[in-house]
Amino acid sequence: MQVTFYGVRGSTPCCGDDTQRYGGNTSCVGVAIPGEHPLFFDLGTGARYFGTTQPHDGTFRGTCLLSHLHWDHTQGLPFFTPLLRPGSELDIYAPKQDDGRSLSQVFDEMICPPVFPVTIAQFAGTVRYHDLEDADFTIGSIKVKSRLVPHLGPTLGFRIEWRGHSVAYLSDHQQPHDGTFGIADGARELVQGVDLLIHDSQYTTHEFPAKYNWGHCTIDYAVWLAKHCDVKTLALFHHDPTRSDEAIDELQRCAGTFGGDGDVQVVAAYEGLTVELG
Repeated sequence: MQVTFYGVRGSTPCCGDDTQRYGGNTSCVGVAIPGEHPLFFDLGTGARYFGTTQPHDGTFRGTCLLSHLHWDHTQGLPFFTPLLRPGSELDIYAPKQDDGRSLSQVFDEMICPPVFPVTIAQFAGTVRYHDLEDADFTIGSIKVKSRLVPHLGPTLGFRIEWRGHSVAYLSDHQQPHDGTFGIADGARELVQGVDLLIHDSQYTTHEFPAKYNWGHCTIDYAVWLAKHCDVKTLALFHHDPTRSDEAIDELQRCAGTFGGDGDVQVVAAYEGLTVELG
């Protein structure tokens, strides 16, 4: 199982000399598993780059596990070039909406004139939507667990398992803001004992008081969660767009020191990083 990062930023894409090493695209993480169609987490602007690695002749078959429908997690869909060819197929699993609209309705309203020149229905490929809440299902030989997690609006975290290897993805996760650390039951199910946890780490402890209800968490909380749930490797993710490469380097060093006494390996996710499990 190979996990490759194509977009690691949160909130909005960014660019500049000080963000070149970690990259400026928003959330997208690809998973390659022998014998299975490609699977990826989220459709941020990094999805355009993931799409360049896939077939462009109409043979593409793939699945996206979409955490939620905020712009920074969906902007890449109309730029996912495999869908420009007849015969290509993409299944999107995403959280059921509270207002009764289907995922298909939401995307039809979000990607259309005048804010975008065409609709997804006009693409040559086929997109199928699957409305999810808490669920356990399989995609080929891959076991998938989805659980609603605290954020702003319906948001899912995911856990995938294949041949004894596991990855959990919680890109946007509101930590408790009552002064104590805790974890929702659903989030714990996803994270407990996982090999690789890809987790929201947008804010520092100094930034959090001003943004405590913005739906995200601190690096300290991400490390605490990984230690508390016996995670093997934590990938700090959803970096703030204002964060420079040097600042992320320093935060990763501090987080690594904090996580080291609990045997959690801590890495800061960057575009092009591949983690191989098994």
